[in-house]
Amino acid sequence: MTQLNTPYPSTAYLTGFLRSRGVAATQEDLALALVLRLFTPDGLRAIRARVEVIPPARRAPVLVAFAEHFPRYLASIDAVVAFLQGRDPSLAHRIARRDFLPEGPRFAALDVYIDPDGGDPLAWAFGALGVQDRARHLATLYLNDLADVLREAVDARFEFVRYAESLAQSQASFEPLAAALAAPPNLVDTTLGELTLEAIARHAPDLVLVSAPFPGNVYAAFRVAQAIKAAHPHIRTVLGGGFVNTELRELKEARVFDYFDYVTLDDGERPLLALLAHLRGERGADRLVRTFLREGGAVRYFDCGEADIPFAEVGTPTWDGLPLDRYLAILDMLNPMHRLWSDARWNKLTVAHGCYWKKCSFCDVSLDYIARYDATGAELLADRIEAVIAETGQTGFHFVDEAAPPKVLKALAEELRRRNRAISWWGNIRFEKSFTPQLCRQLADSGCIAVSGGLEVASDRLLKLMQKGVSVPQVARVTHAFAEAGILVHAYLMYGFPTQTVQDTVDALEYVRQLFAAGCIQSGFFHRFACTVHAPVGLRPEDYGVILKPLPPVSFARNDVGFIDPAGVDHDRLGVALNKALYNYMHGLGLDDDVRGWFDMRVPKPRVARDFIVRALSARAA
Repeated sequence: MTQLNTPYPSTAYLTGFLRSRGVAATQEDLALALVLRLFTPDGLRAIRARVEVIPPARRAPVLVAFAEHFPRYLASIDAVVAFLQGRDPSLAHRIARRDFLPEGPRFAALDVYIDPDGGDPLAWAFGALGVQDRARHLATLYLNDLADVLREAVDARFEFVRYAESLAQSQASFEPLAAALAAPPNLVDTTLGELTLEAIARHAPDLVLVSAPFPGNVYAAFRVAQAIKAAHPHIRTVLGGGFVNTELRELKEARVFDYFDYVTLDDGERPLLALLAHLRGERGADRLVRTFLREGGAVRYFDCGEADIPFAEVGTPTWDGLPLDRYLAILDMLNPMHRLWSDARWNKLTVAHGCYWKKCSFCDVSLDYIARYDATGAELLADRIEAVIAETGQTGFHFVDEAAPPKVLKALAEELRRRNRAISWWGNIRFEKSFTPQLCRQLADSGCIAVSGGLEVASDRLLKLMQKGVSVPQVARVTHAFAEAGILVHAYLMYGFPTQTVQDTVDALEYVRQLFAAGCIQSGFFHRFACTVHAPVGLRPEDYGVILKPLPPVSFARNDVGFIDPAGVDHDRLGVALNKALYNYMHGLGLDDDVRGWFDMRVPKPRVARDFIVRALSARAA
């Protein structure tokens, strides 16, 4: 599982590229198909059968509610899915009235919104006329209740995202995943297997490529391959994607190849062309590109060093074959910026390959997807945009770059204006000074509705150590320029970076509070710093004052690595307060409160002046 509102772009990129090279390729989104099969009347009946074998005394509250209101779930499930797919918008009025859907434990979250005058507690978010969004939020809580039922009654690992990720993430040994794959399949597994074989029957492929972008996709990827190998052992299977590129670079586990014939690293275009030629008998294994396979019971890696396909020549992504009218527009958080990740279907597109900055010390800058920067012209980007619009009929774009280059965005804005092409777009950037108020207004005119970027630890000392190339005052001025242009801003935040003290953390939260209060940012997310073997901190820990913990012998995944920080701070405990504060800030709450009130322990007073951000903005105006 990755997301339910729009396809992950890897298959669209590769399908478009392969077709441009004359290869008959088609694509399937089995994650979406799985959800749509489970959340049907028949799917709910199958889930109820699993609930009924659990003794009543051992049933979690969500299972009790599910069993009690099962007829209402059965009557509403098809209608709710159709509504979230945009096929039945008139249902919003019934859902919003809150007498149509059964309300399980997830709806308790609404109790925190209390109108002191006894009126509508959600009026602050949706007003009197926001019926569609109100209904979508309620329908999302309904789906989350059903996901909780699945988790309690069928598979404790089930998630709409990050499904069973602990089986794969930085797992030095294949044993946990092997044990899970050897276990009797549960309802989710058998449903996924059935969908896999139905897809095979539709397309009759010779070669199946499975993309696993994240650890939470890996278990299901192996289940897909397992089903194919059991029913069609002659079909070749290939594993690739972001998880492989970051975690399987030192793969030695031969049992992986009971499921996949080949495993490829980094961008798939060149490795797949080489593999197809190999399968046609046109080149030997020694001329494969960044490819693992099993020979004589041992894992071998082949890379003849052939150059990657230039970004300008990878072709245009295609969503042909994917059911674009069946994705679910989810509204899980009542924040106008945060919703973009789960609401509506976006055409995902890359402005440039890699990162033009590639210096951040916490980032995997040594890996190809960041290290190899390759941009193209604005005319070609606009051509791709127009081709995608012609295919999908939709003009919303999510630029999925690590950090979209300001020069390229400016040129693209000018090209879109020249063509008089109206689109809506958002994407990830660096909060660098190139984004002047003038450029921000130009980007807004080109259709930019939102940007996200890394503020990380809001501390100039730590930002310098991170080699972010920005300062807190600069971030304030850039984010304010975007906000003034009507563009929503999301800040990626971090805690637990090497040498970060409790004082640093308190100061950082004070900066964040002020940024929200000044209207510079509208959304954010705190990530716990993780040291990886491919980032500068993992490669040169002595430069950051930490000692890496030894890793066990690795035959499978290798990425995260533990470290000893002499600062000795309990970042987990601090993280609870940071996330609680941020959640409230995103809902406009607590913006005038002392940040120390969010912590459940004594913390020092912020060293940051309470008007620091206001003064930073005034300095620019002066």
